[in-house]
Amino acid sequence: MGVLSSFAAQGAGAEEIVFKDQENREVRLAKAAERIVSIVIPMASTVIALDGSTKKLVGMNPTAKSAVVEGILGKIFPEAKDIPSDVTAPNFVPNVEALTATSPDLVIQWGGRGNDIVAPITNAGLTAMLILYGTEELTRDYMAMASKALGKPERITQLVEWRDRVQKDIEAKAASIPEDKRPSVLYLGRALSDISASGTKGSYNAWYIELVGGKNASAELNGTVSVNKEQIAQWDPEVIFLNAFEAKLNVDWVYSDPVLSLTKAAKNKRVYKMPLGGYRWDPPNQESPLSWMWTANLIQPGVFNYDVRAEMKAAYKTLYNYELTEADIDGILWVKEQGDATYYDQFRAK
Repeated sequence: MGVLSSFAAQGAGAEEIVFKDQENREVRLAKAAERIVSIVIPMASTVIALDGSTKKLVGMNPTAKSAVVEGILGKIFPEAKDIPSDVTAPNFVPNVEALTATSPDLVIQWGGRGNDIVAPITNAGLTAMLILYGTEELTRDYMAMASKALGKPERITQLVEWRDRVQKDIEAKAASIPEDKRPSVLYLGRALSDISASGTKGSYNAWYIELVGGKNASAELNGTVSVNKEQIAQWDPEVIFLNAFEAKLNVDWVYSDPVLSLTKAAKNKRVYKMPLGGYRWDPPNQESPLSWMWTANLIQPGVFNYDVRAEMKAAYKTLYNYELTEADIDGILWVKEQGDATYYDQFRAK
């Protein structure tokens, strides 16, 4: 049974909140959490979106903070730049002294990665909520947990309905795409200090690549592993997506490289950097349906024709109560930085 349907009943106290997290641990809060720390990177912006403010987020991962500062959330919620990020190292190991100093009601941490990153939280007497990564179902479940913990269980309903509607629309349209019309697509989770790609199992990126009618070029890999440029050339992907995590990474990394420039993706100008919105669009987050639509339009332009700019405006109003400007959208989608990429004109302001 998913978390969405397995929240425990209210406890003895009128406002007590009790539920099972994704490691099947009981999480018990005397009342709705007023102070939340997210050691998990994407969940910081999700907490902001679920609550509609930054008031309850009192600590976050430094990698999450860089997305806030570099992205649109820093403009929507300028006070977010003052939220501490020393509560954890980027590798999710808590800084107990800094963490306890924030007096959190709830600490969101990864499950499934061993007790070494959990024990420091619970040993300090703090309440932890553990979440798992990799699938859309898990994403919906932990978003529902967070909204429950915030005392806003109704908030998740419209966000899940949106995800469901967009996913089903894409699935219906992609169902008729024959196998030989599905291009090979490579997503690179890292590129600058090291190059990484992922197999299909447990990869959210591979999941939505296949959702929209593509094939994961690195499907043969087992998990996320380091690869070299010669391996990429051998795969010869038709489309390459570059991560939004590395701020200095741009499409020239492919086009100016003597090996990568020989790939079909480079020759046909189908290299794209993932957008950076309220969070980076690569991993699962509150804006994922926008990422799916953007990806769909690029991978299968003959099948999908979403008005991504209009969809973004509607979503940001719902998620953040913010009216996106045309310049905001250009920045999120890296319109200038994508250069003359094939099919990218569709995302320019009309």
